[in-house]
Amino acid sequence: MQGALRGPSDYSQEPTRHPSLRINAKEPFNAEATRRDLVASYITPVDLFLKRNHGPIPILHDIDSYYVTVAGLIDRPAKLSLNDIKKLPKYSVTATLQCAGNRRTEMSKSRKVRGVGWDVCALGNATWGGAKLSDVLQLIGMPYHTEITPSGGKHVEFTSVDQCPEEKGGPYKASIPLGHATNPAADVLVAYEMNGEVLKRDHGYPLRVVVPGVIGARSVKWLDRIDIIEEECQGFFMQKDYKMFPPSVDWDNIVWSTRKPQMDYPVQSAICSLEDTNAIIPGEVTVTGYALSGGGRGIERVDISTDSGKTWFGAVRYQKEGVPYIAGDVSSDKWAWVLFKTVVDVKGDTEIIVKAVDSSANVQPESVETIWNLRGILNTCWHRVRLLTIHNLRSLL
Repeated sequence: MQGALRGPSDYSQEPTRHPSLRINAKEPFNAEATRRDLVASYITPVDLFLKRNHGPIPILHDIDSYYVTVAGLIDRPAKLSLNDIKKLPKYSVTATLQCAGNRRTEMSKSRKVRGVGWDVCALGNATWGGAKLSDVLQLIGMPYHTEITPSGGKHVEFTSVDQCPEEKGGPYKASIPLGHATNPAADVLVAYEMNGEVLKRDHGYPLRVVVPGVIGARSVKWLDRIDIIEEECQGFFMQKDYKMFPPSVDWDNIVWSTRKPQMDYPVQSAICSLEDTNAIIPGEVTVTGYALSGGGRGIERVDISTDSGKTWFGAVRYQKEGVPYIAGDVSSDKWAWVLFKTVVDVKGDTEIIVKAVDSSANVQPESVETIWNLRGILNTCWHRVRLLTIHNLRSLL
């Protein structure tokens, strides 16, 4: 562990957080925005962006002594300072980071799962600034689009200084394939800015990795090392977590090695302008929310139903104000979510359903039961919000 960047052993030096956050765990701190706050803007304010942690927040004591070690199966290992990274061409990439456990609470209502109980807001959309990882790797002699090094390196491992109980007090680790890391078009960043400001401690100060289109668990914060390795990372969060198992697997028969670590996230959407507890007056109701898909796939449709999925109509999709959203168009942010909006005429008690379709024609599954898994990850079933009208509420009192 570097002397300049340390992981404290307790939670006594935690950052101040926004009071409106929904706190799902205090130690380590895990919190999400409220539904309405989340979709109030296309770019998520830093204070409202998902807070996902596995231990106390690391502290930087001396920026001049901070560096990232780049080593492993390469001929030219290096130690790179923050200034070394900043000398490389700077890129700004708007990308949504989503926790694989988003919507876990909903999945747990089907059958019990293990993990932090997230609602639908375990994600955020930000503009990240930094150097491309492909350029960083060029500093150590790694050409673009390298799939394997002469010494057999095929993966890039990122190591934090985060101290995780799951790693027996050791650091958080994750990896991505070398071909992904050395592809400039993949927009993988070694980031030092978020929404035009220096990274906050909660989000990885002074350097973090941002891997667009991939579950947030691979975007390692508080970066300490980058290593070229032969096999994928053997850390806990790659080998014994964040893997997708069928509903038939439980904690008695699970064999972790039978599944690959999850990378891209599936197509997803959720309604954020309404809660299941809303009691409303009959009439027009505005429905807003988000939709996104992994791997840079755009959102082709957002479908809304008010009759249990018998019929559907489309919602308006948008990203930037005044710029039409077209999936795959150069004017659209390929790594970012899409917000949607529609108006529904509610006459009585109503269940509003949303599902999204991405540019590869992937669609969300109807039922949570078909995708239930013991870790409660990748809940992408149709999102439903049930509304009770005021006159029916009165009749129940």
